[in-house]
Amino acid sequence: MAIAGRWAAVALLVPLLLDAGPSVGHSFSLPLRQPRDCGEPRYFDTASLACGACGPHQRGSASGTSCVCLPGFKMVSNNGGPSVTCEKCPENVNGVTEDGWNCIACPKGLTTEGKCKCLNNEILVERDVNGTLLKEALCIHCDGSEQSFSTSDVLGNRCTRCEQTFINVSKSCDCSEPNILTGGLCFSSSGHFPPKGVATIRYGQLGITVTSAWFQKNLQASAAACWLYSNLTSCQALGNMCVMNMNSLSSASTDACGLFQYIYTNTAGLGIVHSISFWRQYLPWIYYGDQPGLASQVLETTQFPTGFSFKGTNKNIKLQFIAASYDAEGNFLKWQSLEGGVLQLCPDTLTRLDAAYIFGTTYQQSCTISVSKILTSFPKPVFYDVYLEYPEDNGQEYLWAIPVLNLNLQYNEMLVNQGSNRNNWLLTRRIFLVDALSGKENDLKKQPRIIRIASKITISIHLVPNTQRGAIYPPLITIAYTDLLVQNPDTQSVTVSFSVNYEMSQSEAQIQTDIALGVLGGLAVLWSLLKTAGWKRRTGSSVIDLQTVFKFLLFYAGDLANVFFIITVGTGIYWLIFFKALQFLHKLISQLLVDIFFIDWERPKGKVLKAVEGEGGIRSATAPVSIWRTYFLANEWNEIQTVRKINPLFQVLAVLFFLEVVGFSNLALMDSSSSLTRNSESYIAPWSCILRFGVSSAVWLVIAMLQMIFFAMFYERFIEDKIRQFVDLCSMSNISVFLLSHSCFGYYIHGRSVHGHADTNMEEMNMNLKREAENLCSQRGLLPNTDGQTFQISISRRMRQQYNRIHKTLTRKHGPTRLLDSSANTFEQSTKAYHTMNKFLGSFIDHVHKEMDYIVKDKLLLERILGMEFMEPIEKSIFYNDEGHSFSDVLYYGNETTLLIFDMLFFSVVDLASQSFVLAAILTYVQQEIFRFIRNTVGQKNLASKTLVDERFLI
Repeated sequence: MAIAGRWAAVALLVPLLLDAGPSVGHSFSLPLRQPRDCGEPRYFDTASLACGACGPHQRGSASGTSCVCLPGFKMVSNNGGPSVTCEKCPENVNGVTEDGWNCIACPKGLTTEGKCKCLNNEILVERDVNGTLLKEALCIHCDGSEQSFSTSDVLGNRCTRCEQTFINVSKSCDCSEPNILTGGLCFSSSGHFPPKGVATIRYGQLGITVTSAWFQKNLQASAAACWLYSNLTSCQALGNMCVMNMNSLSSASTDACGLFQYIYTNTAGLGIVHSISFWRQYLPWIYYGDQPGLASQVLETTQFPTGFSFKGTNKNIKLQFIAASYDAEGNFLKWQSLEGGVLQLCPDTLTRLDAAYIFGTTYQQSCTISVSKILTSFPKPVFYDVYLEYPEDNGQEYLWAIPVLNLNLQYNEMLVNQGSNRNNWLLTRRIFLVDALSGKENDLKKQPRIIRIASKITISIHLVPNTQRGAIYPPLITIAYTDLLVQNPDTQSVTVSFSVNYEMSQSEAQIQTDIALGVLGGLAVLWSLLKTAGWKRRTGSSVIDLQTVFKFLLFYAGDLANVFFIITVGTGIYWLIFFKALQFLHKLISQLLVDIFFIDWERPKGKVLKAVEGEGGIRSATAPVSIWRTYFLANEWNEIQTVRKINPLFQVLAVLFFLEVVGFSNLALMDSSSSLTRNSESYIAPWSCILRFGVSSAVWLVIAMLQMIFFAMFYERFIEDKIRQFVDLCSMSNISVFLLSHSCFGYYIHGRSVHGHADTNMEEMNMNLKREAENLCSQRGLLPNTDGQTFQISISRRMRQQYNRIHKTLTRKHGPTRLLDSSANTFEQSTKAYHTMNKFLGSFIDHVHKEMDYIVKDKLLLERILGMEFMEPIEKSIFYNDEGHSFSDVLYYGNETTLLIFDMLFFSVVDLASQSFVLAAILTYVQQEIFRFIRNTVGQKNLASKTLVDERFLI
C-alpha cells in the first residue's frame, strides 16, 4: 500500500512538472515602478513592486506604500497596505483625530487633512488625562506671562518655555516691534546690532549667485547671537556658513564671511585661544591671516614636534589625524579619528582606507559617485577642524592644527588663484565634504539647486631635509570643490579623489647638482677638446674648420651624456637619452665607414701551365694564390662585428624576471615597505617615477655586470674568445688586417705566418702547429722575438695620400689612375688595384719605402688614459704596441659600455612613458635587433667595398 501511495503521488506531480516546464523559458523581467509613479488613488505594493488600487474613500499615504482615509473619514480597521476600512464621520462631528481612528468636533475649523486646527501659541487637546476621547477638541492657550514664559512647540502638541532671547528682550514670549525677530530669535533694536547680512552664496565655477534658504533663516540670527551674547553654537554656525561660502573675502560685502570678519575684528578684547593669534575667544578658527609670507612661515619654519621611524624601540609609522566635527547648526558632534575613510568619499575596504595614514606611504584613491547617492548620504554638511595628534614626554597628548589650502577661495565674488608661490597663499582651517544645504532656494525641504562637493583632497607631508629622525613640517590639506547644478541626480555623477603625498625640498640637492654639473661639464669640455685634438692629429689635419667644430660637438654630446648619467642615475632624470643616442649613433656610423684591407702574405708556389686565350697555345705562368683564405677571414670579421660581452636576449628576460616575477618592481612604490611581495587586497601605493627608474636601472646594471664578469672570467677562458681567435686565425691564414678608423689613425693586426705560407695540406698544417707549440720556430710578433700582433697605428700624411691614390680605383669610384692600364675593364682595374694595394701595404710593413717608414713604440701612460697621441707622425708613421686588442673599438665588442647605457636608458624611458616593464623589455629587444641588423648589413657592404671581397661570398 505504501508503494502504491508513492506511485500515486508521483503520478500527480508529473503533470504539474510538465505544465511548469514552458515557464522556464520566459523572461525574468518586470517593469520598474517608483512609489511616486503610482498617483494619489493608488499605493506602491512592496511585495509585488507594482502599483495597487486603494479601497473606497482612500488615497495613498505620504510615503506612497500604504493607503489612508480621505479627509472626513475615520479608520475602522487597518492591517497595512490596502487593508484599510474607512467610515464617514457624522455631519456635526466632521473632524478626525490626529491618529485617524475617531471623529471629533473641531470648534476652530479643519486643516486640509481634515484634522482640527488651533491658532498660534495654542495646543490641540483631543483626550483628557486618562485618555478618554473628548466630544469636542480644545485649543489651550499657552501662558506667556512672566511666571510661565511658555509657548507652543513647533508641532503644536505641548507648551514649552519660550526662547531665552524673547525673555531677555521683552520679558514675554512675544517679539513685537521695535524689537527684531530673525531666525527664531528676538533682539532689541536699541542694541549694537551687526550689519544686515546678505543671504546669498556665490558659485564661482558656474557663475551663479543663489539666495540660500538656509542663510535667510539662520545667517542674521547666528551673527546677532554670536555678536551680542557670544553664543558658542551661533558662532560656530556663522563660521560654517562662511566656509560654505568658500571663505569669501570682501572689503565691502556683508555675506557670512563679512559678518564673521566684522565680529572677529570687534571682539579683540575677548582674548585669544591657546596663544594662537588667529583664534578668537568664542569664535571658530577659520583663517590664518593674510600677511605676505605667512603661509611659508607656517609650513616651513617650525618642525612637527614628533619624528617618525620604521624600526627600533621608537618605531612610529602612524599619522594620528583627528578632527573636531560640527553640524550645520554649529553643534559640536565629537572628536573623530580620520581612520576608516572619514574624508574619503570613495567606498573601499577598511584596510586600504587606513593605509592612507601610514607614514611614508603615498596614497591615491579616486572614483565616480552618482549625485543621487551624494544627496542621500549627505543631506546636511558636516564640518571638520583637522589636527595631528602627538604625545609629549610627560605622556600628555597634544594636537597640531593642520592648515588648509582652499583652491576655491573667493575674493570679491571671484575665485582666487592660489598659484604655486607659498608666499601668496591664504590658508584656512575648516573643511566639509558635501554641501547640499546652502544651495536650496525658498524651501529647505526641497532638492537643492546646486551642490558643492570636495572633488579633490590632498594631504601633503613635507619632509625636513638633512635629518635622520623622520622629521616633518606641519602637513597641508589642499582641497578643491566642484559646483554641480542638479538636474537629474540619477544620471549625474562627479569624480572625486583623495591622496596623501610626501615631498622634500630639492633646493639643496639642486644646488649640489648644479655644482657637479658645472664642474663635470667643464671637464667634459676639456675632455672633448682633447678628443678633438687627437682626432685632428689622427686625420692628419691642422686646420680648424666646420668639420672640426661638428666633430667636437659630437664628442661633447657623448661626454655630456656620461656626465648626466653619473649625476642623475640615482635620481631618475631620463631625458639625457638624447645625448647618449647621439654618442651611440656617432660610434655606429664611424664603425660603418672604417677603411679595412686584408694583406695577403702568401706567395706563389712555382709555375703552372696556362692556356693563352686567343692564341691556342700553352705557356708557363706563376701559380695563383688561393683567395679562399681571404674569403674565410672576411666572413669571420663579418661575424664578429656585432659580438657583445653580454647576451641581449638573456639581459632583457632576466631584467623582466627580477622586476615582475621576483617583485623588485614593488620597491618603486611610494610607500615605506621594502617587501618584494604585496597583498592584492591591501592598498597598493602608486609608482614613483624616480624610484621606478632607479630600480630598473639598478637591476639592469647589476645583471649586465654579472654577465660581463661571467663572460670575461669563464666564457672567454674556457669556451670561446672570438676576438683573440680572430687574431690567431690571421696568423694561420697568413693574412694581416690593416684598419683605418680615421684618416691617419687605425689598427694593425699582424697575421704573417711564421711558417712562410699557409696554403697547404692538413698534414703540413698540423706539423706547423706542432713546431710552433714546441718553440721550434720564430714568434708571431711584428718585431723579432716578440709576440705583439696588434697595434694602434698613426700614419703620416704621405702614407695616407699614397693609400688614397690606390684606394680610389679599389673602390671603383673613379676612373683609372696612372698606376692602371686605362684600356682595362672595371673588374680588371679593381683586381690590379687590389694587388697593388696588397703589394704596397706589404712593402710598407717590410720597411721597403724609406720615405714612408714607421717606428714601433709603447704608448705613454697618459696617452693611454687620455686616448690620444702626443707625437704627430710627420716623417714616419708610428705603430703603438697594443696588448689589449684595441682594434675591437671598431666593433660592438669594444663599445659595450655605450651600448649598455643606451639600452638601459631606452628601457627606462619606454617604461616611464608606458608604466609597463613588459612593453619596455619587448621594445628594447626590438631596437637592439634593428640596430644589429643595420650594423651587420651596412658593415658587410662596407667590408665588400673596401676589401674587394665579393659580397656573394659573405655569409
